[in-house]
Amino acid sequence: MIKTTFSLGTDIIETIIEGSTIKFFDVSTGTITTIEGIRLDKYGSLKEFPDLEDEIDWRKITMERFKEKLKSFNTENEANDYVINELTKQGYKAKFKQRAGFRPEKI
Repeated sequence: MIKTTFSLGTDIIETIIEGSTIKFFDVSTGTITTIEGIRLDKYGSLKEFPDLEDEIDWRKITMERFKEKLKSFNTENEANDYVINELTKQGYKAKFKQRAGFRPEKI
């Protein structure tokens, strides 16, 4: 399990990666959600998937591609690096990373 803390403005979000699944924890509201619960920026999504520019359901397609990509990684570290990279494109800023049983590391 790897937990990473992100900030977006005044919001604090934590990602929890266990195997090939990811959960998002909103610290301010105390809610845990899947990818469907986070804010996605269309401009950030188009950086990764430029073919979605004229799509009406760009958000849904982006989430499906994200889930499939996450399943393709062999280790949680690879998946976490991908999540950090993708959420940075969406405007999130990575603050800390913590692996199970270890102290948090500043990113």
